[in-house]
Amino acid sequence: MSRLLFVILALALSTIVEARGDAATGQKKAAQVCAACHGPDGNKPSAPDQPILAGQYYDYLVRALGDYKNGRRNNAIMKGFAGQLSKQDIEDLAAWFSSQEKTSLHDQR
Repeated sequence: MSRLLFVILALALSTIVEARGDAATGQKKAAQVCAACHGPDGNKPSAPDQPILAGQYYDYLVRALGDYKNGRRNNAIMKGFAGQLSKQDIEDLAAWFSSQEKTSLHDQR
């Protein structure tokens, strides 16, 4: 019985502990790739049709960047940028932007 409990507990913990990107590395990559359009912390898009990335969910950002990279999302500019990102780059960027606090809309422009 204790063995079964151990296996169940181990499986539960393994789903909680998943690989996440490194926010500090993501910050550096964002300065190179994302800041011109989304702002250095993802709070200052340069155009109204560009999203605020700060405070978005990590999993959402990983999925969105992956979708741009493989063509499931159609945007020529984002496909070009995302196409050059590695899986680790995407995870790092997601860690950076998801860790940023979204500022109010009044602070945006």
